[in-house]
Amino acid sequence: MIIRTEGGAGRIRLNRPKAIHALTAGMAEGILHALESWRGDGAVEVVMFDHAEGRGFCAGGDIRLIAESGAGDGVAARRFFHLEYQMNHRLFTYAKPTVAFMDGITMGGGVGISLPCKYRVATENTRFAMPETGIGLFPDVGAGWYLSRLPGRVGQYLALTGARIDGADCLALGLATHYLPTAALDEAKARIASDPRAIEEILASLAVAAPPAAIEGQRADIARLFASDVLEDVYAALEADGGEWAAAQRATLDGKSPQTMKVSLRLLANGALFQDFADEMRQEYAVACHVVQRHDFIEGVRAVIIDKDNAPKWNPATPEQVSDHLIDTIFAPLPEHEAWQPARAG
Repeated sequence: MIIRTEGGAGRIRLNRPKAIHALTAGMAEGILHALESWRGDGAVEVVMFDHAEGRGFCAGGDIRLIAESGAGDGVAARRFFHLEYQMNHRLFTYAKPTVAFMDGITMGGGVGISLPCKYRVATENTRFAMPETGIGLFPDVGAGWYLSRLPGRVGQYLALTGARIDGADCLALGLATHYLPTAALDEAKARIASDPRAIEEILASLAVAAPPAAIEGQRADIARLFASDVLEDVYAALEADGGEWAAAQRATLDGKSPQTMKVSLRLLANGALFQDFADEMRQEYAVACHVVQRHDFIEGVRAVIIDKDNAPKWNPATPEQVSDHLIDTIFAPLPEHEAWQPARAG
């Protein structure tokens, strides 16, 4: 990771190109420290996030490390989540303007960096997704807050299916604030660093009209077919529809973890009611601590990331077999001394 100041900007550049800049605990800790050090530094008026090279902004978290820890005592996994969520929360509550350049793959942990930022720049290369249910995990890093606040039932659709959307979709949904061509990003960063108080004018002057957002044509189907917070109802709606698009979504869901799809629906239902982002982080940390040591996460990582056979054997295997009691257990609060806490200032 490259952390430096440039003009009036603090710059944080993710720099693990071979891993598509996937976050580690050390990276989350470094971002936390940088944000804290710049908080009281009058020379730093804006913080910008981007990636140094490669084909994506950030593909997520260090899933192999988390899975290895989850298969054992879970200590390293819990430390990672605690630090990452502290970073997410600090960004959400940060007083100075923040800018994320969501160029290329922006998934999982990359979403957690981007969405708290005041300015979120999408490009023609942006590929946004929360694909966690495919590895027996759930959309975290604040997804229960952000996705539950998207129009219609788009958030629930994205959470369950892990669908990839592009920069035009992100702009249409409000996930991005601006749409710039990739070729204009270097100029945008240089101009913001030299004149931090003119961020809005700079981004507006370099923005271009986005192509038509494909997701707009799916909004009615999404609202109708993903209307319920009960997973079995979603399956039934997709089955009853009979259309090609509904059949494709049903096939997609058949490959996801029934357990963590149900976790995702409850997470968004709860997140929509929270008034404080810290409550979302506290909930997600408790859920993460439970899920990371369960069968589906270990199996999902094996099937998708390690062996790459893409044939996970979920347990429970069907939505009907995932009991309310199991989901209640996963959402059980942690003891106070183990619960997530925001990072202390100073």
